Amino acid sequence: MHPATYLTIYIFPVLAFVALHLGGLWLLALPGVAFGLIPFTELFVTGTEDNTRAASTPSVLHKRILDAIVYGLIPLQIGLVVYLPMQMAAGAFAGWEIAAAILTTGICCATFGINLGHELGHRNDKLAQTAAKVLLATTLYMHFFIEHNRGHHARVATDDDPATSRRGEWVYAFWFRSTIGGWLHAWELEAKRLGRASANPYLSPKNQMLRFQVIQIAVVAAVAVAFGPVGAAAFVAAAVLGFLFLETINYIEHYGLRRGRRADGRFERVRPQHSWNSNHPLGRALLFELTRHADHHANARRHFAQLRHHEEGPQLPTGYPGMILLSLIPPVFHKVMERRIVHEQTRLAA
Repeated sequence: MHPATYLTIYIFPVLAFVALHLGGLWLLALPGVAFGLIPFTELFVTGTEDNTRAASTPSVLHKRILDAIVYGLIPLQIGLVVYLPMQMAAGAFAGWEIAAAILTTGICCATFGINLGHELGHRNDKLAQTAAKVLLATTLYMHFFIEHNRGHHARVATDDDPATSRRGEWVYAFWFRSTIGGWLHAWELEAKRLGRASANPYLSPKNQMLRFQVIQIAVVAAVAVAFGPVGAAAFVAAAVLGFLFLETINYIEHYGLRRGRRADGRFERVRPQHSWNSNHPLGRALLFELTRHADHHANARRHFAQLRHHEEGPQLPTGYPGMILLSLIPPVFHKVMERRIVHEQTRLAA
């Protein structure tokens, strides 16, 4: 994709700020675009499997433009999670507007707080990793920095991974299993990392999980002091919605897919057929190519603009927003995905 294509993501924070400022029917704008206009469009616009641009190494200018687009979203996300409690404390919303304002901010928490944090968390430089932690703090999901990189990517498409959904599992059950299991495993990963370097690795000041809990409690406390309990409750609710959207995407990305075992009993390496893929162009642009998920897991360090389509990667019937809506009706989702799993198994066996 051309770098300018990714600028379309700025539609989300602009709509969110306008909605939180004006209230009323404006609060339906972002949810309407995210879960109305986009999934409807992606029913008819399936995208391209072309890898011509992705296969090329971005120029220095290209990378700087892409980084400017990515980093420019960070202050907007921070501003949104401040503006919501500010407006709530001012009594700007009433009735259904409260739920719509929280939903609007929650969509941004998922899109920027977690998805953008995910992109930056995979990079090696300290600035990117610090920015990732800041973004994840805005949706109270800082353990994702540890669990996703060191846990999920190592155990994906196995029953050991809480973020890999099981065939026939309902998304509502998955939310609890993935959220709680991922949080607990992040503690285990940190304790193993510190090992004998600390008498009690769980309570060591070097334990990132311990620091992350303190930071998140401090963030909520600061919001409560600045905007009162109503503002803090709205912030927490938006953050929870944000990470539930993320967990729903996790549910979709690996549903029913499993890695086989080698002769030595270990799992086979992660390959493109262990992640569901989507080439739908709106989702690709708005989520920084997260929907080309098969290549992301096969090549976790690859820059988002270079992620490719793989022939052996199983394809979702529609884009991520539409699949999120479908997953909320489990019997329908399972019926659709069972047909898709059988189709993909037959295709790959041919």
